[in-house]
Amino acid sequence: MRLADVIALGSYQQRRPTIRAAALGLIVGSASVLLLGLSGWFITASALAGAAGAAVATSFNYMLPSAAIRLLAIARTGARYGEAVFSHDAGLHIGAKLRPALFAAVAAAPIRQALSLSRGRALSMVLDDVATVETALVRRSARWSAAGVLLGGAALLSLAGWAAMLGVGAVALLLLVATEQITRAARSLEEARDDALADLRIAADAILAAAAEVRCYRPDEVTRWIEEPDRTLAAAQRRLHGAGSRLQLVQAAALTVSAGLAFGLSTHEAPALAALAALAAAMTLDGLSPLLRELTERNRARSAGARLDTHLQVGSETRPIDGIAIMATLELLGRRLAAGERVWLSGRSGSGKTSLVEQLLALRPPIAGQARIDGIDIAFLPPEQLRPLFAWQPQDASALSGTVRDNLLVARPGACDRALWQALRDAALDHVIRALPEGLDSWIGEDGARFSGGERRRLSLARAFVSDAPWLLLDEPLEGLDPPTARLMIDRLNRRLARTRQGLVVVSHRPLPGLTRLSRIDLSAVDVPNMHQTARA
Repeated sequence: MRLADVIALGSYQQRRPTIRAAALGLIVGSASVLLLGLSGWFITASALAGAAGAAVATSFNYMLPSAAIRLLAIARTGARYGEAVFSHDAGLHIGAKLRPALFAAVAAAPIRQALSLSRGRALSMVLDDVATVETALVRRSARWSAAGVLLGGAALLSLAGWAAMLGVGAVALLLLVATEQITRAARSLEEARDDALADLRIAADAILAAAAEVRCYRPDEVTRWIEEPDRTLAAAQRRLHGAGSRLQLVQAAALTVSAGLAFGLSTHEAPALAALAALAAAMTLDGLSPLLRELTERNRARSAGARLDTHLQVGSETRPIDGIAIMATLELLGRRLAAGERVWLSGRSGSGKTSLVEQLLALRPPIAGQARIDGIDIAFLPPEQLRPLFAWQPQDASALSGTVRDNLLVARPGACDRALWQALRDAALDHVIRALPEGLDSWIGEDGARFSGGERRRLSLARAFVSDAPWLLLDEPLEGLDPPTARLMIDRLNRRLARTRQGLVVVSHRPLPGLTRLSRIDLSAVDVPNMHQTARA
């Protein structure tokens, strides 16, 4: 799905608030010009009537213009509030659809595309690029507000003569052209600013990811990593602010010229009409500010949209194949494993054990001939067909910054409490969670900071147990556990496998005493691409 498709679908679903925002924007623009122009005429005419004497002042109708001014002020205030409400309602609802679509596209991206997206770049895209597109969507009603400004300005200026109306129209056109030229010239500056901001975010993310180690060694040296992208960002922002200052100068000059031109071309009219023309001209140019702001942000929105499109337009590298069984047979390195069998992948460090497991999960580019599912090479199976077959406990256990429940439900949303507690018991972690103040709803901190390394690993194991996948992939499940806990976990794993009849592929550097019916594949004796030859997604 392209970005244009997401926006088009969201715009159709939000067509009512969009239409209301456009209509109210039209009212805001026209009411603003009419209000200022009529106010200028009324003040000037009242002053002239008062200077002419009591007879003229008495005959001058003060009530009708003052009532019109009040009505226009109320209409502008109410319409402006309504426009803001409806434009934000429509724009933010569309943005709310964009983020899930983006996350889904990134998750479904082909491995080679996923490898090219760092965590810092992904955060920059989700936070900055989506916000830029969202802001552009919110500001779409500015076009209708500008149309109302031009209509209201033309109506008032026509009272002072066609020359004044055409002259101000020419200045407005020149302002739009100048704004377009300046923003187009500044496009490279905006791209440089966005790239520098993304680089700074990547550098900061890298430092924060190793915050504990940084504190213990040389934080003053490490923080120099962000100095260069920070200087680059500051320089890009200064150049961009210079372009913005030039644009503001052009807009101020256009406003002054239009007011003077309208006044000069209408001096043959009554003084009150000349004042009306000058203020209407000034308000017409000033009322175009939302449209000019949209024009200045348009290039940035286009660049952000192009970056989002590269990740939204994803396609699987392979097509789904019919005939994959729910309890699939698995073949590893020529060894055929029937559903429910158990195998231990052993071998020296770097022999490719973790790489092979992650190929099964499509987290690394698959190597033909390494593994088959129901006789089909995994190189020909898409991630969405591979991943439901496996429940994974990784070697580097990670945790969401949420509750115990949040972390477990990742594996199977909607799982009941009974299933969650059973998974925790099978992972020998239930007694730890029951001791927490709020049980399953206890907050575990940033990346499970409240847990020890072994407890975090068992939480990851429990998450795998929550899944109802036919195969368990456990990578070093006993690492960091004391012998009694390791024996308890092996005993409970045996019971779980007997109960669920799931298959097991376990990676371990050391033997797993007590784990029954376990065959062995020694990867030291076979040629398997290791972690240095394949890159993990």
